[in-house]
Amino acid sequence: MPTPQSKHNPSPTRSAAESAALPIKAAASGTALAGAPHAPLHYRVEPLDLHAHLFAVRLRIAAPQAGQQLSLPVWIPGSYLVREFAKNLQGLTAKQGRKTIAVQQLDKQRWQLDCQADQPVELQWQVCAYDHSVRTAWLDPQRGFFNGTSLLLRVHGQERAPHALEIARSAATQDWQLATGLTAHAVDAQGFGHYLAADYDELVDCPVEMGHFWSGHFTACGVPHRFVVAGAPASFDGERLLRDTKTICEEEIRFWHGKGKKPPHRSYVFMLNATDDNYGGLEHRNSTALICGRRDLPQRSGWGSDKGNDKQSDGYTQLLGLISHEYFHTWSVKRLRPAEFARYDYDAENYTQLLWFFEGFTSYYDDLLLRRAGLIDNAQYLALLTKTINQVQQTPGRKVQSVAQSSWDAWVKYYRQDENTANATVSYYTKGALVALCLDLALRREGRTTLDHVMRGLWAHCHGGPMSEAHVLSVLESLSGRSWQTELTQWVHGKDELPLAELLAAHGVSLLPDRPALAQQLGLRVQDGHSVQIKLVLRGGAAERAGFMAGDEWLGLERDNQAGGEGWRLGKLQDLTLYARPGETVTALVARDRRLLRLPLQLPSTEKPAAKRSSKALVAPKSEAPANVKLTVQDVAVAASWLAAQ
Repeated sequence: MPTPQSKHNPSPTRSAAESAALPIKAAASGTALAGAPHAPLHYRVEPLDLHAHLFAVRLRIAAPQAGQQLSLPVWIPGSYLVREFAKNLQGLTAKQGRKTIAVQQLDKQRWQLDCQADQPVELQWQVCAYDHSVRTAWLDPQRGFFNGTSLLLRVHGQERAPHALEIARSAATQDWQLATGLTAHAVDAQGFGHYLAADYDELVDCPVEMGHFWSGHFTACGVPHRFVVAGAPASFDGERLLRDTKTICEEEIRFWHGKGKKPPHRSYVFMLNATDDNYGGLEHRNSTALICGRRDLPQRSGWGSDKGNDKQSDGYTQLLGLISHEYFHTWSVKRLRPAEFARYDYDAENYTQLLWFFEGFTSYYDDLLLRRAGLIDNAQYLALLTKTINQVQQTPGRKVQSVAQSSWDAWVKYYRQDENTANATVSYYTKGALVALCLDLALRREGRTTLDHVMRGLWAHCHGGPMSEAHVLSVLESLSGRSWQTELTQWVHGKDELPLAELLAAHGVSLLPDRPALAQQLGLRVQDGHSVQIKLVLRGGAAERAGFMAGDEWLGLERDNQAGGEGWRLGKLQDLTLYARPGETVTALVARDRRLLRLPLQLPSTEKPAAKRSSKALVAPKSEAPANVKLTVQDVAVAASWLAAQ
């Protein structure tokens, strides 16, 4: 999931874990902490009511302006949707000295104080934290979590001044722990206490995890890392997670800086929330917030019914890919970032056409670097790549929207998906990853450079800071000896198919058409249960021609035969193959808005798609459904130069 930052704080950034090993400038745990930092802006956050999910926040402004304005961000960097965090803020009051002063709300997220200049002002408010995602805030009797964009008002005109944050215990949280990437000033052994940020950007770019969590540590290329996991079951294998995450971190540090050099971050914190069924992540400058299903965590050897079976699950592979993705963002999007993100505007959308690069190229490297680190093999990597290709090929919107336009429209389309999304849009994650693949393979085929060198070249050329598409073209030409304007125009700003088959074949991997699943053959995306729920109808498919709509409930079918016809109830889509022949036209019985409809539907035939290869593009077989493909290694030695970076 997914941005830039202000200049790196020149003072060492320490996690709470590291700070606990330093001399503590505080009294014993459970008492008031001494040594509060002197900063123009001082926030205090306390878990106020765990059952009501309320955080209490206080802010002291040492030298306000007359009529000081404040606001709460409407979005969080890395997640491109206006989320209106102010909807959760309540009870805002202010005092100057002993006098209560008026607080006037100017719009949905801005307030103005009726205060005099240069006399300290103290404010207090509450925030209801009831969002389990990585984007906002959560509080209950087991766990607390927040991003500063959800809790901490921005003081206009003082965004670049030092900010101090005190995180206090409440009576109900005396035994909780705390983890954050903020610089510790005076904290106790569990991490509660005083922290410092160079400015508002840094303050809100370091989320806070608190509660009862598992915690582990490792060092990667000389940099201390901490991993905390909330909600882990008894079967959780923390040592394996640490070992594999360290492997990922070292692989990516070497990718960007080579051997023997340290990354720009001086410490790093992974914060993972394990729930029953969820998945996602959000990157920050020296930390990341992750969420996954408990079943995706690694299990200790011999645990459960599969004793002795230590095979890596698909869910755990997906989790490692998420860790790889978010850690890669430490360089690409948090430092090397779109020029439009040089400084954030927290009050409105921040538009860029470069998400295909920052999210798409990160999506290309997340799994590829797992392969290079030895955490997955060629077959596993190609299976993941096949999934990405099929996701794009099975999206009719790829012919409607370019990946550059998809980046621009993220604010209104990608994060607001509906029944028409697949027909009108393409993902800058998945197609952006395929653009990266094509660019890497094309560069390697010409033999002068690789995309690895281009990424490092951009880091050096842009000094790990803001960049534009012109910078990409410049570095490409400098390293390869020719212009890549035509390719970027076609692949990024155009809607034509990408030359996947040709480029993969040149690197020892064959791309062949494969028969899609039944839903894809019909042009549907469904949810099975007691009936078939139609979630999405794909453009140009058999289901659309028959008159299906998203939201329909497909109850059953009728078919004609020599006995006079018969009808069947459907419990799941695959039941269709029990009751009707391939290629037959049947009558689908559909419920829509309580009305029963009979829709004529021609079923797909059983003919297998011809194994076509194009020298210029991936060509889908002539069929009612978008292409489905499979990848196989034909020349292991040739493929190794790309897959294993040999």
